[in-house]
This record gives sequence, structure tokens and C-alpha cells, in this order.
Amino acid sequence: MPKPPTSILIVDDDQIVADSLAAFFTNEGCTARAVYTPHDALAELDATPYQVLLTDLNLPTMTGIDLLRKVKANSPSTAVILLTGYGAIETAVEALRIGAVDFLTKPVVDEELRLALQRALQQHEVLSENATLRTRIATIQATDNTLASIVGTDPRMRHIFETIQAVAASRTTVLMTGESGVGKSLIAGAIHNTSPRAAAPYVELACGSIPETLLESELFGHVKGAFTGAHADKEGKFLAANGGTLFLDEINSASPAMQLKLLRVLQERKFEPVGSNETIEVDVRVVLASNQPLEDLVASGAFRQDLYYRINVVQIEVPPLRDRTADLPALAQHFLDQQSKELGRHFVGFSDEAMQLLKSYPFPGNVRELSNIIERASVLTKGLTITAEDLPPSLRAADTSVPTQTVPSTDDWTPMTLADALKDPERQIILSALIANDWNRTLTAEVLDINRTTLYKKMKSLNIDPDDHAQAG
Repeated sequence: MPKPPTSILIVDDDQIVADSLAAFFTNEGCTARAVYTPHDALAELDATPYQVLLTDLNLPTMTGIDLLRKVKANSPSTAVILLTGYGAIETAVEALRIGAVDFLTKPVVDEELRLALQRALQQHEVLSENATLRTRIATIQATDNTLASIVGTDPRMRHIFETIQAVAASRTTVLMTGESGVGKSLIAGAIHNTSPRAAAPYVELACGSIPETLLESELFGHVKGAFTGAHADKEGKFLAANGGTLFLDEINSASPAMQLKLLRVLQERKFEPVGSNETIEVDVRVVLASNQPLEDLVASGAFRQDLYYRINVVQIEVPPLRDRTADLPALAQHFLDQQSKELGRHFVGFSDEAMQLLKSYPFPGNVRELSNIIERASVLTKGLTITAEDLPPSLRAADTSVPTQTVPSTDDWTPMTLADALKDPERQIILSALIANDWNRTLTAEVLDINRTTLYKKMKSLNIDPDDHAQAG
């Protein structure tokens, strides 16, 4: 590829001088433009990057020194040469101190201009390299800081870190799978924060927490009068995230009708607000998450196959906390350090007994449940070390013995569907969570990372009655 010609901007209120200098540099093979006021020069630099600025010292409304200061502030990689009809050592010293590459006195000969241009180009190259290096360092630091918030040395977590860095720069759709509470929201935020969209909006929406009748309005917005209660226009999440990233959690809960609308907006980047015929086009990077295997939902017909193939471009599978117990001490310490900052207290760490209890607990609520347990313990403890007594009673009462692994026997197996076989373990998990949270269903739903409606339905289907357990207690 041929090297592009040197770009140079000449500023002089004497149009003959400015035009003659532009003609000289054009003959030298440069792309040269002449302007006659400092304001025109600044406007030109805002519109087009120039490698070199050659400016007269005496200009109307603004001196060449003042123009130099503004250029160094707004276009720091542009090299500046000052030209004056009289030489003054003090002025030359000040210009060089501010950042000018050269200070020439009229009348200037052609060879002086060539040498000054050569020095200016050398300075421009150095300044450009420094700016690029600073940008790279800032990007690396931002990436490191963002990934540092995702704690884990498990090989699967290291693979997730690598995937985040690989996909961040693109607009590729990312699909995350994993149980509730494993940290999918944190990973979605990391993808956004390490991408070129980091300065743009990052918007989250948990589809499972929004009633079906309102989900379309939440995503695409609505106009006044679109339905009962629509008293004013509302901006949807897609428009709110324009230019940035939209994270849609629990995408598995979307209805078939909503899935079709999502497919269209993902393919065309266009949508219409509810009650409007106006088509809005957006530039949004979409990250999605499911807490159920979408392949099974596709096979059963509950999830559109075409939407699944559209969103399953890059898939990140986040392991549950019980499958990466080696990360638990570092995660627990990470959350304890956060509480130290929030509470203004210095915690030493965990007692051996407390850490053993944490390691033995199955954490049905995953990382979110661990975070809540550490927050509770740090608020209630009177000491500097988190002890077993500071942990929730349900965790201390749990059977922490490690069962002996045995080969499954078919003699004791009763034929049943997988759904029926999972009912009892699911009932035990929900019951334990309810007891741990004193039967507060709002807190229990948060720990289990399900909405309250889902919790009520599961309690009913699994015959969990608070009154029965209160009487039993």
C-alpha cells in the first residue's frame, strides 16, 4: 500500500502568504490547505486530522501561541510550527515549552521549510505512537479490572475469561447457559466493559420477571394510549441500549410470539414500539442467558429453532459453584473484602470450621447465595474473623459428611420420568432455602434466582405449606 501524502494545514491572515505556502507544500507532494483565521483552523482540525499545522504568530482574535495551546489540548498528535515576521527569543522559548516543534522567522527559505516539516513529521509519529500506546494500556487495564471482578482459577473459568476477550471487540451475539445465580450477569457486564462499546449504555432485563403482557413494552417501548395504563410514551430496553449492549436473562421464559419478535429485531436491528407504526433502527450488541437447556426446549417445541440458531453463535457455559469448589475460598474472600469496604471494617478472614462448612454446602443458589451468606455473616459478626456461628443456622445444621460413592444398583430403581425423579431434590432445596430465610418468600426467590410467582407455583406443586411446617416446629 502506498503511503498517504503528508497532511498540513497553513494558517495566516495574509491570504497571499497562506496560499503561496500551501502551493509550495503541494508541490512537495503534501496535501495542503490554507485558512486565514484561527477559528477556521480549529474548525478544520475538528473535522479533519492533520499531521502538521503551520501557523503565523500574529493572527486576528487569537495569537499563534493561544492557537498552539488549543491545538495541543484538542489535537495533541498534530505537530505545530510557528512562523513570525520578527524573532523574539522569549516567544520562541515559550512556544517550544508549550509543544511547538519549530519556530521560524520570515522570510523563510524553502530548505528551512523542508527541514521544519521533516522534524514536525518525526514529532507527529512519536505523538501518535504515544497516544496509541496509552489507548492500549487503558484498554488492557480496563479489561484486567473487569475480569478481576470474576473470581476463579478453575480451568472452565479461565476458558470463559479467554472467550470474553475474544468476543468483546465484535458485535457477535453471545448465549450463556447455566443455573441461576452462577454469575451470568457479571459475565455479560464484563463482555460490555471490555468492548469498544464500554462508554455506551449497558442495559439488563430479566425476561422471567416481567409478565408476558408487559414484556413487549419493556423491550420495544410503547406510545401513549397503546393500551390501558399507557399514559405517556415509554422508551424500551432496545432503544435505551442503542450503541451499547443489551443483556436479556432468562430468555427461555419468552413466549413463542415474543420469540418471533426477538428473531426479527436480532436479524434486522429494527422494531416498532407497541401501538406505533414507526420503525426504529438500533445498533445493539445482544447477550442472552438461559437457566434451562435450550436444546431440550427446541426439541419439545417450546423454543423456536430458528431463534436458537440465531442466538447460539458463541456459547458460554457457566459451571455451578458446587462443581468448582476450589474457587470457593477465593470467592468467599472476595465477597468479604467487598463487605470490608462497604462496612468500613477490616476482616481477617474465615475460621477453619467456617470455611469447611462453606466447602461442604451444596449452594443451590450458587455464587449469589454465597454472596448473600457472606454479607449476612459480615453484618452480624462481632469479631474480625467469620466463624461457624456467624453462618446461617440452615448451613450449620446441614449434613456436611461426604457420602461414599457407590455403583448405582438397578435393583432399587423404580421406573419414573426424570421430572418426577427431580421433584424430591427440588422440594428439599426450596424447603431448605425457605427455612434459612425464615419463610420470607421474597428473599427466598432472590436467593434461588427465580421470581416470586415461580416460587409460589413450585411451592404449590411440591406441596410446601408454611402452616404445616409452622405446626410441626
